[in-house]
Amino acid sequence: MVPDISTGSRTYGLLAYLYGPGRRDEHTDPHIVAAWSPELAPDPGRDPAATLKQLTDRLDLPVLALPKDRRPARHVWHCPVRTAPGDRHLTDTEWGEVARRLVHATGIAEDGDDKACRWIAVRHADDHIHIVATLKREDGRSPRRHEDGIRAQAECRKIERAWGLQILNQGDGTAARRPTSAERSKAERTGRAEPPRETLREQVRQALAGAADEDEFFSRLTEAGLRLEKRIAPSGDTIGYKVALPGDRNRDGQPIWFPGSKVAPDLSLPKIRQRLEAGAIDNEPALAGPVHQSSRPARARRGATHTAEQALTTLAGDDDGDAAAQLVGVGELLDAVAQTAPGSTRKELSEAARTFERATRSHVRAERADYRALRSAARGIVRAGNALGKGEDGGTTAMLLSTMVLVTIAAVRWHSARGHAQQAAAARQAVQHLRAAYRTAAATPLNTMRAQGRQLRAPVRDRYAHTLEGALPTQADHLLCEPGWDALAATLAQAEHKGHDPEALLQNAIESRELDTADNVTDVLVWRLRRIGELPAASIPARARTSPGWHPTQPQAAKPTTTEYPNRRGTNSSRRPGPLR
Repeated sequence: MVPDISTGSRTYGLLAYLYGPGRRDEHTDPHIVAAWSPELAPDPGRDPAATLKQLTDRLDLPVLALPKDRRPARHVWHCPVRTAPGDRHLTDTEWGEVARRLVHATGIAEDGDDKACRWIAVRHADDHIHIVATLKREDGRSPRRHEDGIRAQAECRKIERAWGLQILNQGDGTAARRPTSAERSKAERTGRAEPPRETLREQVRQALAGAADEDEFFSRLTEAGLRLEKRIAPSGDTIGYKVALPGDRNRDGQPIWFPGSKVAPDLSLPKIRQRLEAGAIDNEPALAGPVHQSSRPARARRGATHTAEQALTTLAGDDDGDAAAQLVGVGELLDAVAQTAPGSTRKELSEAARTFERATRSHVRAERADYRALRSAARGIVRAGNALGKGEDGGTTAMLLSTMVLVTIAAVRWHSARGHAQQAAAARQAVQHLRAAYRTAAATPLNTMRAQGRQLRAPVRDRYAHTLEGALPTQADHLLCEPGWDALAATLAQAEHKGHDPEALLQNAIESRELDTADNVTDVLVWRLRRIGELPAASIPARARTSPGWHPTQPQAAKPTTTEYPNRRGTNSSRRPGPLR
């Protein structure tokens, strides 16, 4: 059950919408299910003689009774309440009870207070009601509605538990402000895909990702096409900022501005300055990987993969402040990857960054924590420019996303252990988007590696199977059945050709980070081996495939024979692989 409180200035306009047909004729049978005084509240939905003007006048009476200088500018309190998808449809009586409990909990009209604010609850659909109140009591005072949104959420959780409805995640006051119903309505009318507040939140976060200083942050905002206005103190110092989308104007033709703090709690200028100071980074971050072998986007992603792996260790540690800081850095890294992703993965990565944004804020403070490495990695990705969806760019994108999936899973565990329900749910959603993006990015490079792995000579594949069995004895049988085994074998062959000890390198990859949360262990090992061993992420060079381990003229079957890998992939041969060679 979701309440969504906002305030406005036009009682009649809101009632006309509630009793009207809706923007898509979705409103059916609008009528009042509860009111401050049912006998005094005319219902145009049930009484043919009642009018919207009469209902407006009754609701506004306590406000209009005051001198004009004492009337609040925004005197209309509006709270839609919606059940979750899949919940049963409540009756009018039940919705009336919901309305009475919410106006009591929020301080609008407490039980037994005959001087409380006037209010009604209108139902025009199966799954929600709209509570409308005017913000002056009968005695002329204003209601005590401090933190009414938090109190409404808490009351909804009680109703859900008592009535057997879906229990939604409890908020903690750190979420970004949601668009109002008026903002959503305007977005629909003007053909925008979403309210400007949400578009601005994404673009401001992307401008901040990896920014070295305040000036660069502001420059990025204007380069993104946003309107920007700074608040300047008499001393000449900048003390705030606000942004607007081009073309988003009010009825007077003026831009609709959003201060940074209204876009998101952590995007006010003081909070941004704290982040830039705590995560101070070099103007030109170093890129990983040999310059002559890969593009700048590929080297930036390879370096970011190592940084993300280090964040995994911090999230598994005992220092909550450090972990909270790492989550902020991970959010910046996701914002950087999303804005530079190829078209094939950009949508999923943008959704991952948007949903993970909620997981970057909690009441755990990241004071004195160091997350410069993640901010530097984000900066490197942004400055390297857009990545291609193929070749080394595509391979290193898959390499990074494989690790980012594990990082976001670690974020789910960290938040869940501390009771941060909304943040854990957001991180869980981000995992799903990242997995989808990973599958797209990894398809081509992994298919190439698998094909090359099947071209290895049988004795070499047999030897690498022994290597895997020695490193992961309890998982080897399962891993040799995974589709990624061929790619892993090809990676071990290439590492050996480059001069690495396959056993030592594999052991290093296994011990570097946990594997328990991996969907596909062989995939994770492939990308770790390629990063640690500084191997190409996209394909195996032709010169490597001419080494003695390769036999391109006699490709091996995708699945091992019963004499090659006994008791694996459904076979039951008793013959074991020969001794290691």
